Amino acid sequence: MESLGTMVNFFSQKVREKTDLIRELSLKHSLELNGKSAGPSGPQTPAAFGLKTGVRPDVHANNMSRPERTTTPETFFKTFPFKVYQSVRSMVEAELKAGLVNYSYRTNSGSRTLLRLHRSLNWLKMLLEGLSEGPDSEGRYKTPGELGRDAYKVALAPHHHWMLRQAAEIVFLALPDREYFLQLVCVQKQEEATPVLRIIVHALSLVHTRTQRILEKYNMLELP
Repeated sequence: MESLGTMVNFFSQKVREKTDLIRELSLKHSLELNGKSAGPSGPQTPAAFGLKTGVRPDVHANNMSRPERTTTPETFFKTFPFKVYQSVRSMVEAELKAGLVNYSYRTNSGSRTLLRLHRSLNWLKMLLEGLSEGPDSEGRYKTPGELGRDAYKVALAPHHHWMLRQAAEIVFLALPDREYFLQLVCVQKQEEATPVLRIIVHALSLVHTRTQRILEKYNMLELP
């Protein structure tokens, strides 16, 4: 997203903030497992992931859709004898069991953060899908700004307040032209870009579908 220009960095910065939060949660849990504490000046990248010790808790969707808090956030990282940020599923299950996910108000959980990233991924996927398509009946290609706006209305706008929706309109006006996007995938013509973009879209779709299933299973698609 950063390669799309200064205005789109507004969105990429939000994405970076969310991924940094998950990294910090992962790091803190990893350090707690090793008997250390994560201070404000500690490293900002997680230790090596790996499900090497312990057994995952027996978690069932039917009894965790509205979990009761079993521990506090302060003791969460000492509760589980395995690395909960090994995968999306292990993170969601552990945070639910610990009561870190709330369905009524905002929490700084990895699960809530993942939901925001999930929606942004859907926007990017839809934008690239549009760029991979051919011209309309009049031979005209939609501009990236038009495609970005169409994708935004479906993937993100329903979850954004009015001010953020207005800021998004400015971003779409500032998006570069289609030729710029072709250069990003190292091609010169639309005919060359289409197969490359479809490969990228397919990979994004796999990630989006798998994440969607997990979020649906645990009723997390509308977390505040």
